[in-house]
Amino acid sequence: MLRAINPATGHLLAEYPLDSNDDVARKLTLSHEACSPWRLSSYAERAILFHNVAAELRSGAHHYARRMTDEMGKPIRQALAEVEKCAWACEYFAENAARFLQPQRVDTEASKSYVAFEPLGSILAVMPWNFPFWQFFRFAAPALMAGNVAVLKHAPNVPGCALDIEEIFANAGFPQGVLVNLFINDRKVADVIRDHHIAAVTLTGSVGAGRSVAATAGEVIKKCVLELGGSDPFIVLKDCDLDLAVEQAAVARMLNNGQSCIAAKRFIVEKPVYERFIDAFRARLERLVVGDPHLEETEVGPLARKDLRDELHRQVKKSIKRGAQCLLGGEVLEGDGFFYAPTLLIDVDPEMLAFEQETFGPVAAVTLAENTAHAIELANRSEYGLGASIWTRSARGEDLARQLNAGHVAVNDIVKSDPRLPFGGVKKSGYGRELSAFGAMEFCNVKTYWIK
Repeated sequence: MLRAINPATGHLLAEYPLDSNDDVARKLTLSHEACSPWRLSSYAERAILFHNVAAELRSGAHHYARRMTDEMGKPIRQALAEVEKCAWACEYFAENAARFLQPQRVDTEASKSYVAFEPLGSILAVMPWNFPFWQFFRFAAPALMAGNVAVLKHAPNVPGCALDIEEIFANAGFPQGVLVNLFINDRKVADVIRDHHIAAVTLTGSVGAGRSVAATAGEVIKKCVLELGGSDPFIVLKDCDLDLAVEQAAVARMLNNGQSCIAAKRFIVEKPVYERFIDAFRARLERLVVGDPHLEETEVGPLARKDLRDELHRQVKKSIKRGAQCLLGGEVLEGDGFFYAPTLLIDVDPEMLAFEQETFGPVAAVTLAENTAHAIELANRSEYGLGASIWTRSARGEDLARQLNAGHVAVNDIVKSDPRLPFGGVKKSGYGRELSAFGAMEFCNVKTYWIK
């Protein structure tokens, strides 16, 4: 049984029965049968349906936003923004996929030679709870426009979101089987990957989940894309616009209640502005409005599950025990739900959990850098490599960005995904890319034609 728990209250919202083995087999067969007619449809036909999806998302935006807020605690304003971003992605790939995937002519000794991008088939999408709509749509819009079909295995704590997504596609007029939703537990994922109807798999989740999915996909020689954790550095140099850096630091750390892979987590601050940054950052975090995520004024809601809050508190306590100073928060908030106080840790060094592990919640860890070279070295001292940002008024920001080991580096802005740009990481943050032309090609057979 899948159970949706309201993280703001701890109360049960609904229960959903798991699919039986027969249910899973039937749905995978249905998905497979949809592959051939869908891949033979034109880009124009697919585009019409994705424009319909965008319209469905916008017309039901308040319902879908409330569903996210109910099931995982996302502040309602951010939930509405997530729905709109999904609609944007659908429209973007509806309008651009044909251009991204047009065959590329290559001059050779053949009479005609070219490279085509052809769909692989049924793609299993193992999705997380923290952006329950966006992280599915950022896979689905490019992959389905490319002619693939999708099998959704969503996170067990957001089953209502999974059903809403399935209904959106049905209401938009998609043929049966182009998107199917599986209600299975995590232990069943390996069996689905091994099923002969599945051509490839994409996962957004933890390093442990990625390791397991990659091992199974490798066992059966199937394409795999992984977007895993992140411990993004936010590098504050002495010549930055400090007011801007502080304001954006709060946004970058506390967005989605701090539960984002690309949230800034390690604030690496050059020595001349270290104390000033800390004072201003603390004052900004103290002004955050924590509370009911359904209220428009709320900036920080609950963590999605109690076990996640418990793990975050363990990381904070162990970091303090190792010598970090806690200037703000560092405690579980009393009352109903899974709330954790916005927390500011300073004097964090690379041996502390708040530096070396991903902290998934409203905890900011600040580390002193002696100089710019030291800041870059500290930023790269991580097993993750998803995103990074650098804050400086000088023209050297772009050159410094080249020294960072990450899939996305922003200079004087926060890291955020964008349908127009590829998204993904290096090291233990995973491999493969979503979004942009690169994401559209990810689940394609890059096929060579040689005609004499």
